[in-house]
Amino acid sequence: MPRTDDQSPGDARQPYSDKGGPEGRHAQTHDVRREEATRPKAQPQDQDEFVADLVAEPSGGGHVDESILASDDKELRTQMPGFDGDDLKRLSILTVGTPLDQGSTYVDLNDDGLRPFKALGSQVAGADNRYVAKRDTDYEMWDRLVGQGRSVEVERPAQHG
Repeated sequence: MPRTDDQSPGDARQPYSDKGGPEGRHAQTHDVRREEATRPKAQPQDQDEFVADLVAEPSGGGHVDESILASDDKELRTQMPGFDGDDLKRLSILTVGTPLDQGSTYVDLNDDGLRPFKALGSQVAGADNRYVAKRDTDYEMWDRLVGQGRSVEVERPAQHG
């Protein structure tokens, strides 16, 4: 039988049971308050991308009143052959002159690479753009549109026109 300094009447599987268990023994031999005060605190971890996609973006309500359905744009039917009429009804295109919300994610359907980007504060939807806001698009359609797990540019390259 292993030798121990546990003189408590408790079960041998629970050393120091009448002294608060291992934590109680630790408190007898260490300055627990000082340890707690000097122990590094865990930094909050970033939410994973999937959870972040489900959380609403901070700027609020979206562009519902400032957009048209992609299905109403006849040119898109030929430009996006992999998307049928029902798919295009799930995409809302910002109307010309609509300001983009700084930090929100968008994709320009006129961009051949369909690269998502985060908007700058001064950007507006131009005549040469067909911007779709990520927050106005369900996540399955967004992943199908831009590709799942694709990185987002921090700044938008120069606008067309």
